[in-house]
Parts: sequence; C-alpha cells; structure tokens
Amino acid sequence: MRRVDWRGLPSFNELTERQAIGTLYECCSSSIWALRVAKARPFSDDEALLSYADLILAELTDADLDEALAGHPRIGDRPDNASSTREQSGVTGADPAVLAELKELNKAYDEKFGHVYLVFANGRPAAELLAILKERIRNDSETERRVLRMELAKINRSRLQRMLTPAIEYVDD
Repeated sequence: MRRVDWRGLPSFNELTERQAIGTLYECCSSSIWALRVAKARPFSDDEALLSYADLILAELTDADLDEALAGHPRIGDRPDNASSTREQSGVTGADPAVLAELKELNKAYDEKFGHVYLVFANGRPAAELLAILKERIRNDSETERRVLRMELAKINRSRLQRMLTPAIEYVDD
C-alpha cells in the first residue's frame, strides 16, 4: 500500500489504470463500469467524469447491473463498507418496529425482483426508506429496473464526488 494525497481530479487522472479501476470499483461494483470509466481518463473536469460515468451506467447490461447491485447491502442490514455505512447512517438507531418491517419488505422485494432494494439512502431516516420501499414494491419489473438504475446513478455520483474531494487515502499498488 502507498499513501495517495488526493488533490481532486488531477490525482485521480494520475493513478495507474489498476489503481483507478480499484478506486472506481469501490464507487460501483460493476467491473465493466469501473474499467470503462478508468480507460476514459484523463477527464478535463469533475463534470466530465460525472457525465461519462452516468453514460456508462446507462449502457450497462442487465448482468452488469446485477453485478453492481451485488455490492450493496440491504437497507437496514449491517453495511460492510464505509460508503454504505455513511449512506445508511439514518437507519442506525431506528425504531425496532420500522427495522423489522424493513427487513420483511426487503425479503419480499428480493423475492419479487430477484435483487436487493436499492435506494439513494444518503442519511435518510429508516421510516422514509421504508415508505419508498412500500411504493416501489408495487412496481412492475421493467419500471423497477429503470428506477433502480436512476438510484444507482445518484449513489455513484455521490461517491464519485466524495472521491474527488481532496483527502489522504491509501491504495494498493
């Protein structure tokens, strides 16, 4: 591991391809998305990166999208990474009845759609995320696929913007 002193987009553009792919994969668990975005460097500005990332996300196949979804924990489950922990912070300490209903409806959602319920949580309270789940579980599969792709785009943008914020980080060589 080596220390990387992030200075925004210039630091990202200077990463090796392998480092850039790894960094992007932490934003979105689609290997093709991470590879394609990394190969498009250098980006002229933050918006160019964000726009290109959105474009690649829109082009993902269903299998690629499923790979990306597999990297997200269920809302209310214990997150396994710092990004998900931060994004689901509004669920921490929620009313046990709300958490129990979230767990039950998460399972029903999984059974209906065959994948995790994905929502741009961003610190929103558990009760709000539950209300959204109650609405979305009524969607047909095609509608829900479009909605979750939009939610994934919001999550990716948020994670990319955080990635572009100057900080100190450690990456594998």
